[in-house]
Amino acid sequence: MDTDWDALVRILRDANKLLIFTGAGISTASGIPDFRGPGGVWTRRRPVTWQEFLSSHEARVAHWEYKLEGWTAFRDARPNPAHYAVVELERAGKVLLVVTQNIDGLHQLAGTAPERLVELHGTNRRIECIRCGKRFEPDPVFDEFRLTRQPPRCACGGWLKPATISFGQPLRPEDLDRAYAGAEECDAVVALGSSLSVYPAADVPLTAARRGVPYAIVNRGPTEHDGLPVVTARVEGDVSVVFPEAVRAALGPVE
Repeated sequence: MDTDWDALVRILRDANKLLIFTGAGISTASGIPDFRGPGGVWTRRRPVTWQEFLSSHEARVAHWEYKLEGWTAFRDARPNPAHYAVVELERAGKVLLVVTQNIDGLHQLAGTAPERLVELHGTNRRIECIRCGKRFEPDPVFDEFRLTRQPPRCACGGWLKPATISFGQPLRPEDLDRAYAGAEECDAVVALGSSLSVYPAADVPLTAARRGVPYAIVNRGPTEHDGLPVVTARVEGDVSVVFPEAVRAALGPVE
């Protein structure tokens, strides 16, 4: 009888249009700070909501203080073997789409093609004007805020903020559309390092699984999809170790 590990390897070996869904657990080994866990940034600083950012100078300052606190770790983080394993699958012609909840930009740094990547919650690696949509490199904007402690503005007069989705801010419709289109087209789905508790993002792999395609979950700790009848394989463990090993078993060595 196949184990869940065997089923995961078989899914990776047989699929030609994988949808890979990733959460924070894929980036832990890259040194991305834990924002939700004990001692994480959010235990010391409450996240600013979208409406608060729009309406309050104090909230905009608090938002930038919070983002500045984590910026160095995000800027200096590098992809780990799990990110590179995803790229290896793409190079083998097996990946339809990578849908990530993460804002760290590590999939793109590892080599995932932009046209195959959906960053549902945006990215910390760009600063965006909320009025005109122009984007900027982060370091100069963070340097400006570090010196002035005043929320930066665009030349058009709009407020600047990291190009991430804040609490209460709607996801970009075009990103959701791409993610759900991938869920309808893929021939298998693998969720990596996500508790699968944040919606609508976590509905993307479920949409694929409800079509009857194989669904594998790799995570350290429980997920909200554990035990669902649509789940084909559930592998417990460190994604940065487990997933590259599975890809190696399916394809051969991962560089």
